[in-house]
Amino acid sequence: MEGLESHSALQIVALGGLGEIGMNMTVYQHGEDILIVDCGMMFPTPEMLGIDYVIPDISWLRERSDQVRGICLTHGHEDHIGALPFVLQELNVPVYGTALTLGLLNAKLEEYKLDDAATLVTVKPRDTVAVGCFRVEFLRVAHSIVDGCALAITSPEGVIIHTGDFKIDQTPVDGQLTDLASLSRYGEAGVLALLSDSTNVEREGYTLSEKYVAGALGEIFPPCSGRIIVATFSSSIHRVQQVADAAINSGRKILLNGRSMLKNVQIARDLGYLTIADEHLMDIRELPHLPPEQICIISTGSQGEPMSALTRIAMDDHKQIKLEKGDTVILSSRVIPGNERTISELINHLYRRGAEVFHEKVSEVHVSGHASQEELKLMINIVQPRFFIPIHGEYRHLINHVKLARKVGIPEERCILAVNGEVVSFYSDTAAIVERIESGRVFVDGKGVGDVGRIVLRDRKHLSEDGMIVVIIGINKSSGEVIYGPDIVSRGFVFEDENQEYLTEARGVVIAALDELNKEMRCENEEVETAVRQALRRFCKKTIERRPVILPVIMEM
Repeated sequence: MEGLESHSALQIVALGGLGEIGMNMTVYQHGEDILIVDCGMMFPTPEMLGIDYVIPDISWLRERSDQVRGICLTHGHEDHIGALPFVLQELNVPVYGTALTLGLLNAKLEEYKLDDAATLVTVKPRDTVAVGCFRVEFLRVAHSIVDGCALAITSPEGVIIHTGDFKIDQTPVDGQLTDLASLSRYGEAGVLALLSDSTNVEREGYTLSEKYVAGALGEIFPPCSGRIIVATFSSSIHRVQQVADAAINSGRKILLNGRSMLKNVQIARDLGYLTIADEHLMDIRELPHLPPEQICIISTGSQGEPMSALTRIAMDDHKQIKLEKGDTVILSSRVIPGNERTISELINHLYRRGAEVFHEKVSEVHVSGHASQEELKLMINIVQPRFFIPIHGEYRHLINHVKLARKVGIPEERCILAVNGEVVSFYSDTAAIVERIESGRVFVDGKGVGDVGRIVLRDRKHLSEDGMIVVIIGINKSSGEVIYGPDIVSRGFVFEDENQEYLTEARGVVIAALDELNKEMRCENEEVETAVRQALRRFCKKTIERRPVILPVIMEM
């Protein structure tokens, strides 16, 4: 790890976000100074059974905590700020971000009772902060959340442009354009490297403007005779504003549904990013007393999360909101990769309740917040970097972004394809991947952070697929005589009431295995457990080709 200790080179290493969607976290180091850009989480994939979310492994940073000077945030999405409640418990450093970004972060910190301990420094676009030897200028970029910024990081080796998530929207809802002028200013002065968002690199052309959604909503709302439920991400403040405007224009009152929706809308209203007058908002207690054509519900749950508000509505399990024939549901968000089947099932349930459903495949009720190919090309051409590093994407996205950069004139030898943990070193106008440091994923399950690893997940998967057999045996510790059992209980393996004959046969297998052990071996719990496991494992495999988890419980009597 000596390379990262160099006092004469700029080092960049991602602890998350390269080769995956989410968990974005990039570390910049020069000499004794470390700057962190973003600190995000990732939602679990289906095989991560029981996991709430995933955060980056900061073991390497933990060993150098005295060198970390600060954290700069590009915007307030969970995949860029979600790990901070955990990381700030170990790295007590200033966090810099725009007003909404820090507003959303502070709400998260309050949940963990960390809001008083954290040092949050609010900046505006074009403000510059000093973080150790780095100077960081925040530059406005359009995205699907308010207050997004790219970062111009000036280091002793040169300037790095870190785009964060962005698109080049010529007609943004709030009129705040991507700051192409400042990006061009840096490009003309000379940029050492561009680290650019790769999420939409496979999409040709340009990403549609957020204002297209307003047009789609304006067509859907007026003809609807029932209630309208719009599900979107609670952090998509522009989207919430456009839904609210469409509702107000069609004479509907607005009900906010879902804890995060209520919280984030309140934060955005307090900061002046969202303009919805109190008179247009309704309390859920008013719901039964208003006609359906005067109601618009803005809800969380667009990804079909099991306990979300929209899922409970679709399953007819919501206490106050019941779907009726003639209601309209609009899913105004993108499908997060891996959620396709869940959302498909959600849509089916909504149709079963008699609702009409609009989603991005059948209507322009959602546009992406990420740049497509032509915008990515434009970013490269404006910045004119000497070196190019794709970030924020799965491996195929990074590969295709390198190909795109080469098309617009970045030589192959100056395109650096790195993955999490690989250290890119810049020195004297050269760049190379010099080593790999410890990186990885930490699983958060309830209040447990890092206590669930691959072995636990493997066991959970095993249990979910083949079930469990518990064998209870009482043994006289002095004589080795079996004086109780064996009793066999199964869960998720076979239905006991209908398979007593099979379980009786399995009990016989256990008795036979115990009979083969001598007195001394029956007095040793480990010997008994091993014999029982092996015998039942062979029996289950031979008879029904299943591999349940076998848990012997030996009682010393």
